[in-house]
Amino acid sequence: MKLQVNNISFAYKNGFPALKDISFHTQEGDILAIVGQNGSGKSTLLKCTNRILKVKSGDIRLGNTPLSSLSPDRLAHIIAYIPQTEEYITDLSVFDTVLLGRKPHIRHTPAPQDLQTVSSLLTRLELDAIAMRRLTTLSGGQRQRVFIARALAQQPEILLLDEPIANLDINHQMKVMQLLQQLAAEGMNVVLTIHDINMAARFCNKVLMLKQGELFASGRQSAYTPENIKNLYDIQVDIVKHNDHICIIPQ
Repeated sequence: MKLQVNNISFAYKNGFPALKDISFHTQEGDILAIVGQNGSGKSTLLKCTNRILKVKSGDIRLGNTPLSSLSPDRLAHIIAYIPQTEEYITDLSVFDTVLLGRKPHIRHTPAPQDLQTVSSLLTRLELDAIAMRRLTTLSGGQRQRVFIARALAQQPEILLLDEPIANLDINHQMKVMQLLQQLAAEGMNVVLTIHDINMAARFCNKVLMLKQGELFASGRQSAYTPENIKNLYDIQVDIVKHNDHICIIPQ
């Protein structure tokens, strides 16, 4: 399903213009990285895309359908969203937490298919061994993988992730990014905010660069230029190629 964000702007109640005239589109198989300094509007843009925040102007469409016209249930079948941090950590088990992601599909009680979906996701994200542990006993990195599994349990067409590798060691960072690549290859549309610009350049086929709430640059690997990165982060970098991947090295 194509995601189209058309000239959206958003301001918080204090009048601060967090987003100004942002446009982009993604479709099946894309992984779009949203990059920029803290406070540039990355998380706000994800929340507008998931209708958590209401845009001031512009519109967002899923295919030809305005986002604003979808019921909450229908929206949950299409978009799954993983925030950067969970406001409240429940005492549920890992298995039951992931099962919550099946809520849009469950009418009365979970069916065998729902339980099998959860079990498959726990295996895919290497969570089998802790399936019965309480969420409150897990490390931050383990919880992050549980929340990704819960989002995937919705079986969405579009997956939105706010800093999905922020609390993970490098081994699990790679595994999560490789998983997102696999999901995109299977036809999912993935949009994520990310601070690690090298991970973004390696795993994401598109990039959106935000600066002070405005679209600074966008595109594919050609957007990663020393000039763009200097303007975005105020740092000089060298860009080299290694095994067909670009590497961004601060000077």
